[in-house]
Amino acid sequence: MTTRKLAVISAGVRVPSSTRLLADRLTEATVAALRERGVDADVEVVELREHAHEVLDAVLTGFPAPGLRAAVEAVTGADGVIAVTPIFSGSYNGLFKTFFDGLDDGVLAGKPTLIGATGGTGRHSLALEHAVRPLFTYLRSIVVPTAVYAAPEDWAGGADGVAPLDQRIARAAGELAELVAARPAPEVVDPFADPVVSFAELLGGR
Repeated sequence: MTTRKLAVISAGVRVPSSTRLLADRLTEATVAALRERGVDADVEVVELREHAHEVLDAVLTGFPAPGLRAAVEAVTGADGVIAVTPIFSGSYNGLFKTFFDGLDDGVLAGKPTLIGATGGTGRHSLALEHAVRPLFTYLRSIVVPTAVYAAPEDWAGGADGVAPLDQRIARAAGELAELVAARPAPEVVDPFADPVVSFAELLGGR
């Protein structure tokens, strides 16, 4: 099996967090969908809550602190991204936006991305389409068609007229897995593959 890297960004601010729960559900479904396609997944989860001060410092200074650098590298080096935010006042929260504001321009270009959100009411579900999706479109990510929003009633079994949460998660995960599996495998460079240059040739090139 080939291996692809997944970066999972959770911007929940409480513990326990429904945002992290949704991120975990989306990750599990994506890993399973990749496995069905003959692809193994190397998953790295970034809890932005743990880096809140460093996220702000990175925007102010232009440089991520050591603790945040690994999180940034996880995102920039991933073959696919799962990004989940709580919805505050009808949009993504400030921690989520500030983290992505601090990334270098172009690092998410062409990267398959699944977006999700949680909120206290189903009335905020369109925030994924009017706020979160435009953010990643601006960053030139390839955002999968299905975005997943989870309100309290979704965890409790769903609401009339809304597809069950499990079905939406499975559909979105399949869309992301399809894009990630189609990405070319990273080229492996053998550091010992270059021809050996003799000492005489080195002297002759002075």
